[in-house]
Amino acid sequence: MILTVLFYCFVAFTAIQIIYYLIFSSFLIDPKKSSKELPEIGVSVIICAKNEAENLKNFLPTIINQTYPDFEIILINDASSDETSEVMETFAKNCSKIKIITVKNIETFWGNKKYALTLGIKAAKNEHLLFTDADCCPVSKNWIYEMAQNFNSEKTIILGYGKYKKEKSLLNLLVRFETLLTAMQYFSYAKIGSPYMAVGRNLAYHRSEFFKVKGFINHMHIKSGDDDLFIQDAANKKNTIITTSKDSFTESIAPNTFSEWFQQKRRHISSANHYRFTHRFFLGLFFLSKVLFYLLAIVLSFFYPIKVLLPLIVFYFVVQFIVIHRSSKKLNEPMISYVFPFLEIILLLFQFSIFITNLSSKPTHWK
Repeated sequence: MILTVLFYCFVAFTAIQIIYYLIFSSFLIDPKKSSKELPEIGVSVIICAKNEAENLKNFLPTIINQTYPDFEIILINDASSDETSEVMETFAKNCSKIKIITVKNIETFWGNKKYALTLGIKAAKNEHLLFTDADCCPVSKNWIYEMAQNFNSEKTIILGYGKYKKEKSLLNLLVRFETLLTAMQYFSYAKIGSPYMAVGRNLAYHRSEFFKVKGFINHMHIKSGDDDLFIQDAANKKNTIITTSKDSFTESIAPNTFSEWFQQKRRHISSANHYRFTHRFFLGLFFLSKVLFYLLAIVLSFFYPIKVLLPLIVFYFVVQFIVIHRSSKKLNEPMISYVFPFLEIILLLFQFSIFITNLSSKPTHWK
């Protein structure tokens, strides 16, 4: 009797997982675009930097050298203690597109990046804002164009992909797998009309959308979430669009240590606790059903006929492989799909450890 109940629970969790992956595949279908003409709109690229002197030296030229005809660069120096200010001033002397906003130490009592971003947004001259980080670089000189072409009278929020540079290490593979899986989720949720998050490494929206929801005021007391919690406030099925063209990607250097990545993901999960209930429920159900799928598969393999169990397990992994493989090709993440079961198990253990740690202490934030 107990085995039968466990088996039917296993069937249910397997079905839930398969449904999720079928939903995730929705972002793979590209919308038809009527025109590829260069959009005639001004764009303000906003970069907030705190102690990012070296990254600005390396990556800012990739922004300056964009082919887009009409853009400015808003550099926000968020009370840096290194040479960030000097680096910004040096670039500004040679590039008239750059405008520098300095956040003084006296203003840091606000305690987070959101106040600095607010100053940058207010200083922007254009309605169309494009955000990235100081440690990111566009993969193409057409990045601004690829993002800006999605703006129209209806679509005022654009969700882009922020990938990590490929390196030969297990940590790098895990980081890129988690980034891919997260993108599959937030792209597909947006595609079916329920946007819930974005990444600040590659996000664009109208300035008016920011002021419509009074900026970050609803979550200014939460130190993380300048991207995903803003999307929770401002995005809906009518005003949000995704872009997955390869020229629209940005790329960052992945965390070098598990400790660094652990802290980064703790910050993200702490923000997720403030999502709307429906998003928290369905994201939680995806995680829980996956954990129970693996646990029940292990338990039942000892007591239940394998000829009944194995077809379900194989079918699940086939569906998962197809969706992840196609997604990894679309988002230019090579090799991930061939080792995903191994990566998935490690990631589940990693996420569970973050959950337990966050219960006992609060994560640190913006440098």
